[in-house]
Amino acid sequence: MGRLTTHVLDTAKGQPGNGITIQIFRLAAGHREHVGEAVTNMDGRCDAPLLEGDAFTPGEYELVFHAGDYLRVQGVEAEEPRFLDVIPLRFGVADSSQHYHVPLLLSPYGYSTYRGS
Repeated sequence: MGRLTTHVLDTAKGQPGNGITIQIFRLAAGHREHVGEAVTNMDGRCDAPLLEGDAFTPGEYELVFHAGDYLRVQGVEAEEPRFLDVIPLRFGVADSSQHYHVPLLLSPYGYSTYRGS
């Protein structure tokens, strides 16, 4: 059964990014449909897949990571508006029977992602 998962790693501190709100959207025909929300746990992961089974279909998706709130809680000083606050990641799912793992590697002034396993 296919599923969508994520995790967040704070690369500046070398620790999991816990307490980060993530919104999940499905994109189709110019519309953006909110299909879920999760918060990362102490390990920087979500307690359950973001989407799985019949809810996980081929198409385009967007994960929105509320990183600025996390950075504020961590005491990261920065000018307002912050360089990074809300981080949208858009990606495509061709085969929803597979596991799509889309992590976020985060620091106050940069981020990266990849398709993990």
